[in-house]
This record gives sequence, structure tokens and C-alpha cells, in this order.
Amino acid sequence: VQLVESGGGLVQPGGSLRLSCAASRYTVSSACMGWFRQAPGKAREGVAAIDSAGWTRYIDSVKGRFTISKDNAKNTLYLQMNNLKHEDTAMYYCAAAPVGAGCGLNKDYFTHWGQGTQVTVS
Repeated sequence: VQLVESGGGLVQPGGSLRLSCAASRYTVSSACMGWFRQAPGKAREGVAAIDSAGWTRYIDSVKGRFTISKDNAKNTLYLQMNNLKHEDTAMYYCAAAPVGAGCGLNKDYFTHWGQGTQVTVS
């Protein structure tokens, strides 16, 4: 399984970015996928998750601003981030769970991880 993130960058507060996660040897429609982030000196936290049926979950701090979605035809996971804030600055990681596993914001659900893409809001 290979997960490759892209779309990070430097953006001003209030701006938008869309992160992408292209999957290889894994079908994004088959199981739970998620986005996590880790800021310097802080623990990795789950930001958003989406299961095979399209059910989604978000941490409170991004509700109404971030949207997780999947394009099954492109086998790609997305995270649309709007109204970005300084506190959103972090390395963002894509994650995939095994088929049949549960789904949520706990990193223990996920067994495959991308290399990360940096988001800086300044």
C-alpha cells in the first residue's frame, strides 16, 4: 500500500487549501480513511475520517471549515480546508485502515500512512 499526499503549502489566515492523497494497491472506497496532523512538539491528532459508506467525522476545531471526501474513480482521498487559521499549521498525513476495521479519529484504526504534506498558515 502506498499513500502519497500533495497540496500543502503556505497560505494566509482565512485562505484555503485542498490536500490530496493518491492511493496505490489500496482501494479508497473499501475501508476507512483519514487525515491526521502533527504540529511541532505536539501529538498526532485525527482531523477527519470517512468510511466506506461515506460517513464522516471531524474534530470540533475544524467542523464547518474542513471537508473530507473521496473520488473512487481516481482512487484519491481529499481534504478541503477553508478559513484556515494559524493553529491549523502542521504536517498533514493521510491514513488508511484495513478492510473491515472500525473508523474514527483514533490513529489505532489505521495501519498505512503517507509521508505527509506541510501546511503553514501565516
